[in-house]
Amino acid sequence: MAEHDITSELGAIKIADEVVSIIAGLAAVQVEGVVEMSGGVAGDIADLLKRKNFSKGVKSVVGDTDTTVDIFLAVEYGVSIPSVAAEIQAKVTRAVETMTGLKVLNVNIHVQGVNIQKKEE
Repeated sequence: MAEHDITSELGAIKIADEVVSIIAGLAAVQVEGVVEMSGGVAGDIADLLKRKNFSKGVKSVVGDTDTTVDIFLAVEYGVSIPSVAAEIQAKVTRAVETMTGLKVLNVNIHVQGVNIQKKEE
C-alpha cells in the first residue's frame, strides 16, 4: 500500500492511498442520484464477507503532493449524469483536499450502470 508523506516540524505524517480512496468514496455516495459504487473483485469479496468496504468503487493514485481519483458507480434512472458527475467531482475534490492537504488533479467518473427499479414510497 502506497503512502503519502508530509513532513512537519514535529515529524512525518503518512497518508495511505486507501485513506484517500475511503474519503473519496464516502463523499461520492452522499450525492443524490448515486445508487451504488462498483467494486470489482475486491469489493465483491468484501460484500461476501459482509465487511464494510468504504473504498469500494474508488481507485486513487497518490503522488508527493497530489492525487488522481477514479470513481466507478451506478446512477438512478432519470438523473442527469453530467450533473451528478460534476457534483461528485466537486465533493470529492473538496473532501480530499480538506482532509489530506493533497491537491486533487482529476476526479474521473466511470458510470457503469443505471438502476431502473422504482423506489418504494
